[in-house]
Amino acid sequence: MAKRTIFERFRPTSARRPRRRHLVAVTAFDGVVLGDLSTPCEIFSLVRGTDGHPFYDVRICSVKPEVQSQLVTLKVPWRLGTLIRADTVIVPGIDDLERLVPLDLRRAIRRAVDRGARVASICSGAFVLAATGALDGLRATTHWRAASELARRHPAVAVDPDVLYVDNGRILTSAGAAAAFDLCLHLVRCDLGATTAAEVARSAVMPLERVGGQAQFIIHQPPTHEASASIAQTLSWIERNLAHDLSLPAVARRATMSVRTLSRQFRAQVGMTPAAWIACVRVRRAQALLETTRLTVEQVATECGFGTTVAMRQRFGELVGTTPMAYRKAFYSDSAPAGANAAKSGANRTG
Repeated sequence: MAKRTIFERFRPTSARRPRRRHLVAVTAFDGVVLGDLSTPCEIFSLVRGTDGHPFYDVRICSVKPEVQSQLVTLKVPWRLGTLIRADTVIVPGIDDLERLVPLDLRRAIRRAVDRGARVASICSGAFVLAATGALDGLRATTHWRAASELARRHPAVAVDPDVLYVDNGRILTSAGAAAAFDLCLHLVRCDLGATTAAEVARSAVMPLERVGGQAQFIIHQPPTHEASASIAQTLSWIERNLAHDLSLPAVARRATMSVRTLSRQFRAQVGMTPAAWIACVRVRRAQALLETTRLTVEQVATECGFGTTVAMRQRFGELVGTTPMAYRKAFYSDSAPAGANAAKSGANRTG
């Protein structure tokens, strides 16, 4: 008797076999991202009833028998006719946003949407789904690096770059890479309940719920601006003196401007208020300290000029989507230097 794998032995205790297996069609096309293609296949194939039969019938389908992806050629067993009967259609990411997805595939996806199938995109698959018009008027997400491009190309879509996935009921989108796991586990939970989803997550060695959203992975660069010499010097001075009094009157005195002029210059040249810009810089600095030093959260709050840990948690949550402690747990490097003083990198020098 053949030895069964750990996945074949997996049996969700709360699951009961449905009358007809839920058909999941995973679309494939030239340039499909392999990780995005494989994740739904793995997650949905893990779900089995107490009698050992799979809950989901997972089929990879495409326009043609073979598709080219990165360095491999994939033989695809199913054609687009699968989408006609599919209960759920998964659209993986595409490796090049300029690559043209076959019109037949886009039409098949749109027909699935129109007949009420559940359709979900993974990462840059949102561009494929948006090209069908299915996301118009809806909130959607994609990989944070591509979010602005999705919004530019499809202004009728409300793009949210901060979340791991967006559920509009029958239409879902997810962020990049690992967010595919979050999306698929969410779909399992919707279909079969939290207990089954939790057991699938344990089998896949994934948390059922991840703290925070995609915002915690975004690299928060300083706001771009075409600043005059005076305002540019003020911005640089602020970044070197985050722990000091950066109230609007104090910054205006440093810039030798009136409060009203300073506010006007910030809005015109930086695109936001002085307070909002300072908050972004402080949070960005806090992220760096949490990643690379052993300073306590209280020390980080002081170093970055928040005053209190409560104030830092509030701002951090607004901009990063998680707590400072959760962020450190996810991104802290073991190579961080020992001792609180190691963080004194000169960020708060006066002058």
